[in-house]
Amino acid sequence: MANTPDYSWPPKEQRKVIGQPVKRLDGPVKATGRAKYASDTKISGMLHGAYVSCPHAHAKVTGVDTSEAEKMPGVKAVHVMAPAGTEIQWQGWEVAAVAAVTEMQARDAARKIKVAYEAMPHLVHEEDLSKAGANARQSGEQKAGDVDQAFQQAEAVSEGHYGFPVITHCCLESHGQVIQWQGENASAWVSTQNVTDYASQLSPSLKIPATNIKVQMDYVGGGFGSKFSPDAWATVAASLSQKAGGRPVRLFLDRKMEQTIAGNRPSVFAKIKIAGKKDGTITGWDSASWGSGGFQPGGPPPQPYVFVNIPNYRRTHTGVSLNVGPSRAWRAPGNQAASYLTCCAMEDFAAKIGMDPIEVFRKNVSYTQASLQERYQFQLNKAVELAEWKKLWHPRGQSGAGPVKRGLGVAVGTWGGRGHASNCRTTIHPDGSVLVEIGTQDLGTGTRTIITQVAAESLGLPVSAVKLEIGRSDQPRDGASGGSSTVGGVSTSTRKSAVNALAKLLEAAAPALGVQAEQLEAVDGKIQVKGSPSKSLTWKEACRKLGTASIAEMGSFNGRNDGAGLSSEGVAGVQIADVSVDTETGVVSINRYVAVQDCGLVINPRLAESVVYGAIIMGIGTALFEERIMDQQTGHMLNADMEFYKLAGIGDVGNIVVHMDIRPENDGKGVIGLGEPPAIPICAAVGNAVANAIGVRVTHLPMTPDHVLNTLEGRNA
Repeated sequence: MANTPDYSWPPKEQRKVIGQPVKRLDGPVKATGRAKYASDTKISGMLHGAYVSCPHAHAKVTGVDTSEAEKMPGVKAVHVMAPAGTEIQWQGWEVAAVAAVTEMQARDAARKIKVAYEAMPHLVHEEDLSKAGANARQSGEQKAGDVDQAFQQAEAVSEGHYGFPVITHCCLESHGQVIQWQGENASAWVSTQNVTDYASQLSPSLKIPATNIKVQMDYVGGGFGSKFSPDAWATVAASLSQKAGGRPVRLFLDRKMEQTIAGNRPSVFAKIKIAGKKDGTITGWDSASWGSGGFQPGGPPPQPYVFVNIPNYRRTHTGVSLNVGPSRAWRAPGNQAASYLTCCAMEDFAAKIGMDPIEVFRKNVSYTQASLQERYQFQLNKAVELAEWKKLWHPRGQSGAGPVKRGLGVAVGTWGGRGHASNCRTTIHPDGSVLVEIGTQDLGTGTRTIITQVAAESLGLPVSAVKLEIGRSDQPRDGASGGSSTVGGVSTSTRKSAVNALAKLLEAAAPALGVQAEQLEAVDGKIQVKGSPSKSLTWKEACRKLGTASIAEMGSFNGRNDGAGLSSEGVAGVQIADVSVDTETGVVSINRYVAVQDCGLVINPRLAESVVYGAIIMGIGTALFEERIMDQQTGHMLNADMEFYKLAGIGDVGNIVVHMDIRPENDGKGVIGLGEPPAIPICAAVGNAVANAIGVRVTHLPMTPDHVLNTLEGRNA
């Protein structure tokens, strides 16, 4: 091709498929149970794996005896991961594993493995920093401006104490895989967020080339940031397979291990002071925070959040090392805690000066990133309108008579969302069929539908005319699905690939229409002369001009600059929670939840809204119910199950109102990821709404009845 094709998105008014609320293509197979997840994999001769895990929070292994387990019926392999001398740092640490013909045989055999331990001192609580001792590690002070002077000259100062506990990953499909290792080759059916790189990460453990490992995943039952790497259980399953003569081994974590060791979102506690003027202008910020990400203490959340240019600030953070399972990325890592701390502190400042918090947020928008300031002002106004803020909001302590109090709270969020590096191949066959291939994964957000819509738009075809294949390591390389990077990456590479393939088809069809290829376009299933629809070929007629050769064209994106404005980064979001609190029972109910969010060009508004709905449902569960409960005496997690680790149900989330900010100025920014940003402000919005309802701050999440009632009793005491 002499000229580089025009990859840019069609003008909004000319789009036929992009921007349409196409129903997700995998909806029917999921709804009917035909979708097969990695945990559904069944292979002839497959063995079942079971773990032996450490019951201590901190211990040294002094002996492992597997002899009795090896003699158990059905046992084909035993593997020890933590031999004598291993120091274990948390409950649930994997010590040994068994593979047997049935799952029950594997579990029975695992119970026969005898492990001797030397128990050691442990720490599993971080809220009381005075008890952390040598486990507390300060990260130093960061400051700007003259903080002390800002507080001395302030017209008002507010102080608050805030707590954001650890929550555990709770993927409904637990972590694991089926692996078959035979000689120099291995096949893996995995539950992962990273199909392309899974083999290269696993190959050093197996000591075989990554090209010898075939990875496949059709559907994944949740990841949320916790399923990027193969993890130890993949290596263990592979070793069991090898020891069992190459039989495939299924090894997935049970629910207790899933919630104990498969990742969590770190805690953060903070004491925050804000200085400002009585007109709502914030002039100073002083925060001391601490928290834990597990044995590795973790870093501080960004403070102040969103309002990053407060002129005078000082912040310190202390990380606490605990004998608990490790943290992992959890849908906008660090940002939920940061939004909670900042937005709650700002709402407390508004209450201190007797001002509507919306006005305080508006007053300080100038402290936010310059490119987002107009968006925040617009979104604050839109959220106020949709939540009926002017009608329903009231100052603290003015909730009226009766035990049930109503309140509103606001919070904000931001995220990058730039697409990851991606490659896509589009093949057009002489019979008119189209195949799009990309080694990505659909985490349930509708990635399959998005890719197909982009390809269909680019080729002038209906969605039904495009076949898509994803989820295999032998397909064109794509990035991991994390950081809200998938949609920007795959839409860009797919657009380029499809446009490149179409350009070759236009070259083949041009002689039959008596024009040059650049004078043709693909519209509504036809190849036609631009401006002359009567001079056209049907799609299949044009494809027959290829003879016996198919067109296969790649499209690539480097994850930085796509050169055509197809994608970018940087979004804003404003959310308002409307809650009722029963002051006699402490129960918090969501009446209505409003989210206003931009994400650049929206390929599918139905799916975009669905992602926001999912984020809000997830966040309401976090705000109202979720908390890892540890026992310091035993070092055990007490609620590592689906009975006492509560998640939000349909009756808990209230009426959710989503407004996608798709104004032309946002549409022109190209595609930006959406997975993380709407998940960020929820805990802060709910926390602020509860404070507005009952007139006092419930300092610690979750907003459970005991926390609410304890706060009310403290106020009345």
